[in-house]
Amino acid sequence: MVETLNTVILSDSPRGLRAGAGLLRRGELVAFPTETVYGLGADAGDDRAVAKIYAAKGRPRFNPLIAHVADAEAAERLAVFDEEARRLAAAFWPGPLTLVLPVREGARLSSLVTAGLPTVALRVPAHPLAHALLAEFGGAVAAPSANPSGRVSPTTREHVMEGLGGRIAAVFEGGACPVGVESTILGFGEGGPRLLRPGGVPAEAIAEILGRMPVPAGAGAIEAPGQLASHYAPAATLRLDAAGPTREEAWLGFGPVESLQPSLNLSPAGDLAEAAANLFAHLRALDAMAAAAGLSRIAVAPIPEQGIGVAINDRLRRAAAPRE
Repeated sequence: MVETLNTVILSDSPRGLRAGAGLLRRGELVAFPTETVYGLGADAGDDRAVAKIYAAKGRPRFNPLIAHVADAEAAERLAVFDEEARRLAAAFWPGPLTLVLPVREGARLSSLVTAGLPTVALRVPAHPLAHALLAEFGGAVAAPSANPSGRVSPTTREHVMEGLGGRIAAVFEGGACPVGVESTILGFGEGGPRLLRPGGVPAEAIAEILGRMPVPAGAGAIEAPGQLASHYAPAATLRLDAAGPTREEAWLGFGPVESLQPSLNLSPAGDLAEAAANLFAHLRALDAMAAAAGLSRIAVAPIPEQGIGVAINDRLRRAAAPRE
C-alpha cells in the first residue's frame, strides 16, 4: 500500500530548487516539468527511491525508465556512446530525444531504471526548470511521466496532482509543457539506428543528421519506455480516424471541423505542433466532458502521419488499444 503524503508544491526559486534536490537526495519522489511532459523524478542510483516510482504509478517493473541528466558529459559517465550517438546528442540535446545506449561499467544506476537490461535510456531535457533541478541535484534522475501507469500523461502541475497527489513528496509549478508529447526514443543495433518510440524530434530530423532514416522497431520484448501496447489512455474509449462523432460520442477534432457534440479541437488551424502541445490536456478535459454528458466514447479526427504527427498518432493508437 502506498503511503499517503502531503504533496508540497515547489516554485522554481533557488529555495524551491534546493528543497526539490534535497528531497531527491533523501530518496523521495519529486515531479517536475520538462519540455515534453511532467516527469516523476527519483535518484536514479537509489534502488529504494526508484522502487517508489513503480509503486506510486502502479507501473510494471519490466518497463524501463529514462534517466535525465544535466548535460552530455554527465550522460557519458553512465553510457557508452558511439560516433552516431554523439552526433545526435550534439544536434538535439538539450531537447526531446532519448538515446538508448550500453550501460557503462561502474555507472551509478539502479537496475530498476534499466529493468535489468544492458542498456539505459538517457535524455538531457531542455526545460529551464528541469535543467536547474538536475544541476542542483548533481546526478541522474529517473523520471517517467508523472501519472498513474497507462493513463493520460500530465502537461501541467494540476494534472500531476489529479493522478499522484498524496503519493509523492512534491511537485514543481512550471506551467504547461510546450512540446506536449514525450521524447523520441532511439536505439542502436547492427542494423543501424532504430526508432523505439516516435516523439518530439521527428524521424526526418534524425535522418538529416545521420544521413539515413531510423528503422521502426518491430513488435517484441520491451526495450524502452512507452512501448506498451495500451498506454496514455483516458477512461473513455477512442475511435480513431473518424469523419465525425455519432450521437453517442464526444469529438476530438483537428483542423476546421466543428461538432455540436461535446468537443475540443487539437488545432483548428491544422498545426501539428499546436496539436501535440494540446493532445494530453485535451484528452483529459474531453474525457471529463464526455463523462458529464453520459458518453463513454470519443471520436478522433484523422491526424496527418508526418513530422510530429507520427508521435501524436502513436499516442492515440496506444490510448485506443484494448485494455487488460
